[in-house]
Amino acid sequence: MTSTADDYALQRVPTEARYGWWTVALQQFGQLSDIITFITGVALGAGLSFWGAFWALTLGSVVLELVAVFVGIAGVREGLSTSVLARWTGFGRYGSALLGLIISVSLIGWFGIQNGVFAEGMHAILPKVDTWIWSVVTGLLVTLLVMYGFRSMRWIAFIAVPAFQVVIAYSVITQFAKHDIGAVFAAGPMGEPMTIAAGATIVAGSYMAGAVIAPDMTRFTRSPMAVVKQSVLSITLGQYVMGLIGVLLAYAIKGEDAVSILVTTAGVVGVVTLIAAVVKINDWNLYSSSLGIVNAIATIFGVRVGRMPATLVIGILGTILSAVGILERFTDFLTLLGVSLPPIAGVIVAEYYLVRRWRGQLDESRARGALPATEPTLVPATLMIWAAAALFGWWSDHVGFGIGSLNSLLLAGLLYLVAGKLGWVRATREVPVATEVREEDPACESAST
Repeated sequence: MTSTADDYALQRVPTEARYGWWTVALQQFGQLSDIITFITGVALGAGLSFWGAFWALTLGSVVLELVAVFVGIAGVREGLSTSVLARWTGFGRYGSALLGLIISVSLIGWFGIQNGVFAEGMHAILPKVDTWIWSVVTGLLVTLLVMYGFRSMRWIAFIAVPAFQVVIAYSVITQFAKHDIGAVFAAGPMGEPMTIAAGATIVAGSYMAGAVIAPDMTRFTRSPMAVVKQSVLSITLGQYVMGLIGVLLAYAIKGEDAVSILVTTAGVVGVVTLIAAVVKINDWNLYSSSLGIVNAIATIFGVRVGRMPATLVIGILGTILSAVGILERFTDFLTLLGVSLPPIAGVIVAEYYLVRRWRGQLDESRARGALPATEPTLVPATLMIWAAAALFGWWSDHVGFGIGSLNSLLLAGLLYLVAGKLGWVRATREVPVATEVREEDPACESAST
């Protein structure tokens, strides 16, 4: 199987296979201005006042932008996926395999959650077909689309992202025309109250997986400045606009079910567009999950598995999860992601920009367009730091001590920096890379902007 078919799952993306920043930005914007951000806004509206929701969105978005920009720049510089890059950014061979598994499990969960939304939308149109049947059908459909990689996924973005924005705009205009705008803004929460810190953690959790795996996407970008532009634009517009719209529509309709709100405001057209938007975000969940699994299998077992068959297996698993009702645990799942994934980014950023224990190997090999000749096997200090930071983030979120996701992110970065300066960041040993890199791939084709 060629590198092109596998989307360079285990090697650097060459310069000729990269895209203009707008193509990648549209993909990232599609991840954020989607139904999950809308659902998050509805959840905030159920538990917070408008200004409480605004500050929760603000704090959560700042965390996301910091993570996405710094991790994303490392991705575009090295041209490597998150799980492969992690081998030389603090985690080592087996740590990166563990990281790949963690990310894959998280994204399989996301795939199940969003596929459940997809199935509910189809059930709203054709209620005679059970939701679980739609879960199976829609899950397998997305799986087939993702098997063809980045190029097919960008065409989905060109169609789905603008269409979803139009339907949301229609929903806002029609609903606000029926209500006193001042009364809508002044409306209080309609459900169980939550704190701003808890709301910010939910916001950060809603895209934290996407921010941590930013290199999976930014490795197809051409420059660090492009990463900054696409991340700030996507997170600011996507998170704020879609999140606040969800808050206000929840107040106006007095509802907490995002799918019902769209059906109420835009009818069948809204549901069809909702389905397209779910496809857009769910393709990246499945895509990045497959990259993590491919890396984990290659590093642990020394077997190079194709991304396409890995996508098929993971897609089937995620489809099963959605069919058994993982959507019902949506908020709890987001909170867990909000504190367990940021430490990964904290370690990567601290190693790549500050400690630089393995940065020289990356710089030297980047000039050759290959992976470094050797890689660390295991870095015990990193795993202890990740576990401690994740536990602290969970505890601080549980007791209301600041923002759990931000706490875990900062603590992991600080602990890794201190450990690095004290000389505690050491690998058990250095070994040849786990996968062979093809220096020349005749199947590689140039990508258009």
